[in-house]
Amino acid sequence: MADLRGQRVCIKFCFKLGKTAAETHQMLKQAFGDNSLGQTQTYDCYKRFKNGRTWIDDDNRSGRPSTGTTPENVAKVRDLILQDRRLTIQDLYNTLGLSYGTCQRILSEGRNMRRIAAKFVPRLLQNEQKQHRLEVCRELQQQLQEDPNFLSKVLTCDESCVYGYDPERKQQLSQWKSSSSPRPIKARQVKSIIKSMLICFFLYMYIDGIVHKEFVPPGQTVNKEFYRDVLRSLREDMRRKRPEKWRTND
Repeated sequence: MADLRGQRVCIKFCFKLGKTAAETHQMLKQAFGDNSLGQTQTYDCYKRFKNGRTWIDDDNRSGRPSTGTTPENVAKVRDLILQDRRLTIQDLYNTLGLSYGTCQRILSEGRNMRRIAAKFVPRLLQNEQKQHRLEVCRELQQQLQEDPNFLSKVLTCDESCVYGYDPERKQQLSQWKSSSSPRPIKARQVKSIIKSMLICFFLYMYIDGIVHKEFVPPGQTVNKEFYRDVLRSLREDMRRKRPEKWRTND
């Protein structure tokens, strides 16, 4: 039944005006329609105001009060979560002896917390590594300010796994034919299960595209020694292609 508190205000108002309980009930039905209080409820509420009641809120209910979300329990849950944020509600329930719903209410309502999954990142850097990257970026920024053509010398590398072959799409296989020529056919192929790692190097402002590419031999471990040999090969390749613009020291 909607707006019980508002109807109690109306009953108290009618009582103050000297209306009878029957008149009050008829006025409630006229104002609230099907959502009005029943006759018994209206008469009972009217009688309470007549006997000296002044408040319109519900009476305090008898019974055992809720003891789950006490400040002590909230502090216990907070301390455990701060020690290990991976604890589940079931872990808190088993450790503290509180109900599952109580632990959930303390976290969601009392602490305004929610459980989210960790975000995967390429790697976690230490403070020294972060500081080193910051210094390198500042040095590059300083070089760019001193030499506007600095970006044309920046060499970038990327790696990608490629399949041994990719089947041609149906559109790629289409061809022109006359009305009398037979329709071309081709055996269906699936994507190759053989994969290989392709390493590509390209200059940041090099309009000719990739300056060097190399497939990693099967079974080869990609480590610093392998990249050292690849970079040496790249250096010689660039010296042959652009000897006047590509100068490096051994």
